[in-house]
Amino acid sequence: MAPSFGTSGLRGLVTELTDTLVGNYVHAFLSTLEGCDTLYVGRDLRPSSPRIAKTVCDTARQAGVNVVDCGALGTPALALASMGHDAAAIMVTGSHIPADRNGLKFYLPQSEVSKEDEARISAAYTTGVRALSGQVGCYREDENAEPNYVARYVTAFGADALAGLKVGVYRHSSVARDTMERIFAALGADVVSLAHSDTFIPVDTEAVDPQTRADLADWCRTHGLDAIVSTDGDADRPMLTDATGKVIAGDVLGVLTAREVGAKGVVTPVSSNDMVRRLPDFSDVRLTRIGSPFVIAGMDEARETTPEIVGFEANGGFLLGFDAKINGPITALPTRDCMLPILAPLYAAHREGCSLAELVDRLPACFTSADRIQEIDRAKAAQFLEGLIEDQTARTEFFAPFGSIASVDLTDGLRVNFDSGDVAHLRPSGNAPEFRIYAQSDTQARAQDLTDHLKDAVFDHVM
Repeated sequence: MAPSFGTSGLRGLVTELTDTLVGNYVHAFLSTLEGCDTLYVGRDLRPSSPRIAKTVCDTARQAGVNVVDCGALGTPALALASMGHDAAAIMVTGSHIPADRNGLKFYLPQSEVSKEDEARISAAYTTGVRALSGQVGCYREDENAEPNYVARYVTAFGADALAGLKVGVYRHSSVARDTMERIFAALGADVVSLAHSDTFIPVDTEAVDPQTRADLADWCRTHGLDAIVSTDGDADRPMLTDATGKVIAGDVLGVLTAREVGAKGVVTPVSSNDMVRRLPDFSDVRLTRIGSPFVIAGMDEARETTPEIVGFEANGGFLLGFDAKINGPITALPTRDCMLPILAPLYAAHREGCSLAELVDRLPACFTSADRIQEIDRAKAAQFLEGLIEDQTARTEFFAPFGSIASVDLTDGLRVNFDSGDVAHLRPSGNAPEFRIYAQSDTQARAQDLTDHLKDAVFDHVM
């Protein structure tokens, strides 16, 4: 696939992310910044990331920008460091996609880039803008970014806040695997390291594969764990299981975390669990298109009337939009974070003397499931989805096996609400050759069954 630029920054095959192309995008990004002379750079653990990060650093320095190299660390840790110093940042990562692909995520001094920022960067890239000052920027390495991120959560939750819990850390190739273990140890938990990998594994926390789910359940039984935690490759998406190894959906983690930090308003994509709209805790709930730039834009708008605002995605990435307090203070971090939505539900259950499963069971009975079809024919998939959107007869016939359609929502892709209360949601990924399938029902088994059958029905139309 040709490199693409969108909601999650630049993505493409490693073979196509040449030094020239990467350098041109760095120039385009830097040209859109005003009054910012410092760039923080981080990277994930993909084999190609050190080379690309070096290109980013070299290009920025030649443009007269001072570079702070944070090395391998999670995306939210990089964002915390750069925003704390009023600096821009670039994270070299392909997130959850396979290791033959990689990319760049861009951060402004105050937040992630917006859709308007993306348009400016794209325009600058297209016209070949060069951000040159005639000087060479300084270079230094920062060893404090990751420890400061750890300290953020020790301050917020308190030392020994999780004492007595036995937590497994599924390490795989997450760039935050050591970070997670340090945080949990500092909070008093008994940490068990699981499945370290020196080979990059593309873990998608929103669509955990059956073998991994079986492994999680087996690890919980074998080690007597209260939970297992993990992230995707660059650690902006959380994964948390209960004591049986069952993965708790990211949007459920979002709801529990929003309650724990005292949020009054929530902004979340239309694909998220409907339970957020059924709870009395939140006076302002707004649904957006899928992607953190849309969530951030919604948070900015909502903040005018609801200062205590948060955002989260169905994948669990959590955006804290205000300075809050748990045991101790925690400052706003307007970017997708993995640790807060892992720690807050664990802490809430531990404080209340119940299991994670019991905490989740207290929420409204609304369950979601998600899956994906990879390596799709993008043109074929687009034509298929457009046909369902435009042709009511085709839509009715395609969804007939799943129920009678009550209404449709075109906020992002095609979301179909059935008379039964079930929901089916279809959309192509904006930055990978994948087709996403979401389902919702009043039982987890029904939601999973709906997802499985939808995937079978969609497959031939997108391949």
